[in-house]
Order: sequence, then structure tokens, then C-alpha cells
Amino acid sequence: MPDLDPQLAAIPLPALLRHARNAYGSAMRRALEEAGYDDIPKNGLYVIGGLALGAGDVPLAALIRDLRISKQAAGQLVDTLVNRGYLARNVDEQDRRRLVVTLTDRGRAAAATQAAARERVDAELLAKVGPECLAYTRIALAALTDMAGWDEIPRDDDA
Repeated sequence: MPDLDPQLAAIPLPALLRHARNAYGSAMRRALEEAGYDDIPKNGLYVIGGLALGAGDVPLAALIRDLRISKQAAGQLVDTLVNRGYLARNVDEQDRRRLVVTLTDRGRAAAATQAAARERVDAELLAKVGPECLAYTRIALAALTDMAGWDEIPRDDDA
């Protein structure tokens, strides 16, 4: 396991988590911009990536709950993503009173670009700290997520 720089050890964990999240977000934004997807709004990465991992229709209510933003803000975000061609909004086949959102071809292409950028950051991190350290990091972050009381942790085959 690599040694921890004493200066990094002094940084509070919430600050490290914020910077780590920004490392992923910046890499994904950069890759998306280079591929021509430079019009994805804030929280749009979460929606597109989440829909790609879920591989199916997602009820609008579930999207609002997972984003932890107001219904109005979620509606505006979805409207923007629909207008920019990333999402399609459809009537739920099981409950005609509800709407579901799905990725369009443009949305799936953006999601693939986003996933490739995430995988590059994952690979760089693995090379930097090694598999054992990365496994412990995942364990610690999963425990922290559990402490936060999240009912459902997004999972994919890479996690």
C-alpha cells in the first residue's frame, strides 16, 4: 500500500471526497465536451449515467427522489435533457398516469463517453494505489454511504 502524504492526511475527509468527486466529474465533462456533448447541464451527468446503468425506463418520481432535488428542479432538468436530445419522455406502460424517461441514441452515446472517462480515472487510480488499497477505499465509501441511510446504492458490474 502506498504511503500517505502527511499534508493529505491532514485534509478533512469531506474535502477529499469533494475533490475526488471533482476529479471524476472533470474527466467526464472534458471527455463529453471533446466528443461534442458540451450542453449537458449540472446533474445531467448523474441522470444520463444513472439511466445507462439502470438499462431501462425510469419513473420520473424515482429520478426526483434519487437526485434529492425539488420536483420542479428535476422537471426542468429532464425538460432540458429532452430538448437537447439526450432523453425521451414516455407514458409508463404499467401506469398510464406516470411518465418514464429513457435515453435516446444521443443519450446512450453520451453515456458511453461518460463511462469510458470514468473507466480511465478508475484505471489511473488503480495504477496509483493498487488493488488492495482501492478495495479498502470502496469498503470505506460503501460504509459511509450506508451510514447516510441511502436505501439503494447504484451498482454496476464495475463496482
